[in-house]
Amino acid sequence: MNKPRPKHLALHLIKLPLSGYVSILHRASGALLFLALPLLLFVFDQSLRSIETYTNLTEQLAHPILKLMLLGLMWAFLHHFCAGLRYLAIDLHWLPSLALARAASRWVLFVSLTLTLVLGVMVW
Repeated sequence: MNKPRPKHLALHLIKLPLSGYVSILHRASGALLFLALPLLLFVFDQSLRSIETYTNLTEQLAHPILKLMLLGLMWAFLHHFCAGLRYLAIDLHWLPSLALARAASRWVLFVSLTLTLVLGVMVW
């Protein structure tokens, strides 16, 4: 019990469970969505302003790099949404055991990546 505590915690040596990575990705995807919000609002504004700005926007969004960026934002939204539903289920005690919560974290990753893949193929 009298072991000296480390002064510096080596985060790279800690083995997180999958639910820990889902939690970190939930926070990162939320931050990414928050930072991308001005850009998304600008794109939405340009799509509604006039037919000229809409056609200009569609030409610019046809570039593969921009498509990959939008695919990343789509993943961020879908992951954040699915993980948020998981946290809501945990808060409402619909996932009362640790085993169910860990299984739900696997489902969050599977569903968000599958939806991203399906919707990405449809959009591309």
